[in-house]
Amino acid sequence: MFFDFTSLEIFAESQTEKKAALLFADEIKLRTAISPRITDKSSAFPCVRFVENKEIADKDCFVLSLNENTLTIEAVGIRGLIYGYAYFLRKIRVKNSKITLIKDISGSYSPDKKIRGHQLGYRQLNNTYDKWSYEQYRRYYLDIMYFGSNICEHIPYEKGVSDKNELMLYDEEEFLIKASEMADELDLDVSLWYPNSEDDIEKAKRSREAVFSSLPRLNVMFPPGSDPGSLPPDELARRCTEFSKILKKYHPDATLWPSAQQPHNDPLWGTKLIDVLKTNPDGIDGIITGPNRAFDIDTLRRLLPAKYPIRLYPDITHNVRCEYPVHFETDDWHYALTTALSRECINPRPAEYRTIHKLTERYVVGSVSYSEGVNDDINKAVWADLDFFPEVPVRETLLDYSRLFFFGADEEKIADAVLGLEKNWEGAPENNPQIENTLKSFEEILSENPELSENWRFVMCLFRARCDAFVRRKILFENALIEDASYYIRKGNTDRAKEILGAEFPESIAKIRKLIDGDAKTLFDLIGIQLEVERYRAMSWERGATLDTIDLPVTDRAWLLNKIEEAENRDDKNAFLVRVLDRNKVEKDEYYFSLALDGFSVLGEKQTPDFYMDFQGDRPDKNNGTLPVCLFKLFDHFTFRCKLAGFSADTDYTLMITYKNSPNEKATNHKITVNGHTIYKGAQFGGERNTDFERDMLPDDFAAVMYTVPAEVFVNGCARIEISEPLSGFEIAEFRITKKPYTV
Repeated sequence: MFFDFTSLEIFAESQTEKKAALLFADEIKLRTAISPRITDKSSAFPCVRFVENKEIADKDCFVLSLNENTLTIEAVGIRGLIYGYAYFLRKIRVKNSKITLIKDISGSYSPDKKIRGHQLGYRQLNNTYDKWSYEQYRRYYLDIMYFGSNICEHIPYEKGVSDKNELMLYDEEEFLIKASEMADELDLDVSLWYPNSEDDIEKAKRSREAVFSSLPRLNVMFPPGSDPGSLPPDELARRCTEFSKILKKYHPDATLWPSAQQPHNDPLWGTKLIDVLKTNPDGIDGIITGPNRAFDIDTLRRLLPAKYPIRLYPDITHNVRCEYPVHFETDDWHYALTTALSRECINPRPAEYRTIHKLTERYVVGSVSYSEGVNDDINKAVWADLDFFPEVPVRETLLDYSRLFFFGADEEKIADAVLGLEKNWEGAPENNPQIENTLKSFEEILSENPELSENWRFVMCLFRARCDAFVRRKILFENALIEDASYYIRKGNTDRAKEILGAEFPESIAKIRKLIDGDAKTLFDLIGIQLEVERYRAMSWERGATLDTIDLPVTDRAWLLNKIEEAENRDDKNAFLVRVLDRNKVEKDEYYFSLALDGFSVLGEKQTPDFYMDFQGDRPDKNNGTLPVCLFKLFDHFTFRCKLAGFSADTDYTLMITYKNSPNEKATNHKITVNGHTIYKGAQFGGERNTDFERDMLPDDFAAVMYTVPAEVFVNGCARIEISEPLSGFEIAEFRITKKPYTV
């Protein structure tokens, strides 16, 4: 169906209808450069009619009716009318001031989940929002509503104790009032993430009363159980009761939902919380679960009294050292990509988040995502769309996203290119030609639609595609250098090896690196995303500052150069460098394993859920040429298990484990078993330190500890190894099993 915008009219009578009509007219003008006429008279022209229908029971529902040249959008209020016209915008193609509606969208629409939204905190910590104006916030409110969001979450501050930076345009308290007011105009609910940072409850009550009384709209208060804050559960419940009284004094229909996020210093905190909730304390309307959770979601739902609904707080903004790391079930994001892109890079993960949504949706009444900026903008659309339409295919959401935000461009190409960004992160970059194909797709789209160079959402995708390609090209180039240099090292010609390893990047790498810098500046200017600490005032390298990690070592090139320099002062220079090259080599009937190089899949056992990967490669203070890539990943947990084979009979072996050198002096039950036989039990880490290996092959904050594995514990050359420590756990990067103590 075609609409000629030179004659399009928008029919609206009531004030609410006219407000929706004005918003819709702005969107049409943005797409066609033509201003539709808004009228309260019936018209025979192609027409969009906004109708307040008080018979529609829920303000989150809407009805669309397409009849010849008229589209009617019905809802009980402004929220539903916005959802209605947004759905229309998601299903149209725009070309030369005409639109094509891709299908008949007539029908009644209602959301699956009651709560659907995102955290948009105005604070220094995030990578984008702190630079925004009120108008940018208002625009983003509409953008998230276009995928069905009905709530935004903000963060309060007290005067004199905030962390306001030079990017912020407003006083944080003044901003919060205005943010609440703008949300109210759109009938968008407002939640406050409000941690228990005060020791004095009376002071806490006074500060909350000051905030609650100042806000024109407040629907939910969210006090986290921890991260930050670490109150005992009974004290948390007591405060919730007191805070709820103040909340309802100014906002009678508002609710209060604490989170079951467990402090690190109290492993029984979650169990105590459940016991407290069984006493039915006043003022608690539901429970939130998210990062640092006390229980997995199934256990929480089973233990939690049935009266309490659960709201999910999904972390869709982080990639590593987080609740849902990339490839969350296996945590096997390649160390080179993790290093260069780090924790908070631009991260479309539509397929993976659909999987996570499927795993959680039956337990919850909805979600408000944890977000620290627009790096996760596509994830926001995907998650919110699933909360509204749980069976919607991911690609359909991406097609809608493209038609809505990249109007005029080929939505099929863009949707597939975005899916390509997620595929870029599968496996080793050097073995993934998809990375180059994805970049080519975005470059072709830009060539066909040059106006997208000023579209921040498109530039973000292009930036990510270029970063991925830069990492891949860099690895291929540097690994070739290492191979060539290794030949000369073994020949004793270190001068030639240094010359090879010190080679400049070729044009194909240098050029794309320059383009990455240009994209970063464009994005800062367009949307305020802070991709570097120095130039763009990101809070830290970990907070989305990709330019501060993109150039970190992703191969052993820098490490080898350092080792060559170190060898100059050794009497055994050549022999030492050969040992450096052979650092990870073992005999056929021996075994070497590195978390970074090998991943979990070779271990023959799944690790216990909820382990943590303490990634080192993206840390500029660690990955500075002193860290070989085999140590980039640290497994951090209470238990590690593996099944191995191929060991010789009647032979004693030595197990040498590389730990992060942070033993807990109180730990007395560090235990290692092989096929059920205890080979070590006692203080952490016990065993015998290999000080020569530590000196020559490890940075200062790692320890190499050896344990004897007697021949009799092997079973036909097989070994099931278990390492455990129940008090504080441990961190390991690598281990080797050799027929004699490992020497350097």
